[in-house]
Amino acid sequence: MEVYIPDLFDLNKIISSGQCFRAVARPDGTCRFVTGEQVLYIRKVSEENYEVSCGRDAWASVWSPYFDLGRDYRTISAQIPRKDSFLSRAAQAGAGIRILRQDPWETLVTFIISQRKSIPAIRWVVEMLSQRYGTPIRTSEETLYAFPTARQLENVCEADYITCKAGYRAPYLCDAVRQVLSGCLDLSGISALSDCELIEALKGVRGVGVKVANCVALFAYGRTACAPVDTWIKKIIQREYRGRDPFGRYGPVAGIMQQYFFYYAQSHKGEPAHKKKEPETA
Repeated sequence: MEVYIPDLFDLNKIISSGQCFRAVARPDGTCRFVTGEQVLYIRKVSEENYEVSCGRDAWASVWSPYFDLGRDYRTISAQIPRKDSFLSRAAQAGAGIRILRQDPWETLVTFIISQRKSIPAIRWVVEMLSQRYGTPIRTSEETLYAFPTARQLENVCEADYITCKAGYRAPYLCDAVRQVLSGCLDLSGISALSDCELIEALKGVRGVGVKVANCVALFAYGRTACAPVDTWIKKIIQREYRGRDPFGRYGPVAGIMQQYFFYYAQSHKGEPAHKKKEPETA
């Protein structure tokens, strides 16, 4: 089936944006995304048309919300004032990134794992957990594994997580499983909370601080006013904004602007500062 996407949409930038850890870009130009037990193979066939492996119902109910296709990112990028020269460059470089609407459980666990780990290392741990404890998903091309549910991880101990290279995060993962299975943390129920309340509820899990909680709020609950600040973002704020918060002015879309920051920092690593100030092409 072919679908038409007229807004800013770039599969490779989405995969490289640091918000999901199971998406893969294949050599033939096809990209694979997994959410729950759903798998999508998607390939660009023209400027605004894409070939997808699912039917219309699945596209409308699962993948269109997943890619946040109900939001106009072109208009959002146009809100950036010219005087904010760094964000203008970052938004141009990151044009096509979408804020993915991911499964709250998977997002919570993967961002607990993400602390002080490189993206390739995070991907490795996530795949190990999926292969060991997740449900097999058989497509016409391959056998994959869904990310394990809290119930599937019920009897996994700290030593098991350490074997999967989770390291010091192992007790945090055990606590997340315990809280979800006991009902202490209702990942569905907290979706009704305000942004601040949602973040506080997530911080009740051991090892979840402000940054991880904001990541979960943004990437699982669609709270685009939440702008996670990690080491990369702090460096940019210090260098480009003299330490002043640049996100406040963008209110309900601050999290989208943060993604442009993050993508730009990741894709321009190692460049001299004077080069980073030159205009970039998308």
